[in-house]
Amino acid sequence: MRQFLIDDLSREERDNIASYLKNTLRPSPVEGIFWLLLPDDLHGEAQRGHGDCGPFYFGVELGRDSLAFELLIRSESNLHCSCISYADRAQRDFVLGFFDRLITEEKIRA
Repeated sequence: MRQFLIDDLSREERDNIASYLKNTLRPSPVEGIFWLLLPDDLHGEAQRGHGDCGPFYFGVELGRDSLAFELLIRSESNLHCSCISYADRAQRDFVLGFFDRLITEEKIRA
């Protein structure tokens, strides 16, 4: 899996991140997993024409001492479709922007 990973989080950093994610992202049914919505204007070629598969998300996983941002764009309603693909440059920039805001606002040093 292609992803960005922050590890060696302190307990305080992890708690701050958990609060931030709960306030800004949609939680999944699985504890510690959150969904970062891909804005419609950033849908790539793979997602265009697949409105029935949307909305589209990036997975964000908060572990005991780590935080991972997946670069796989997932469909909310379909697990196996050609619209599920790895992020292109603009989509990666979107994830990195969210990542940068989180670590700046929560003062993450890990």
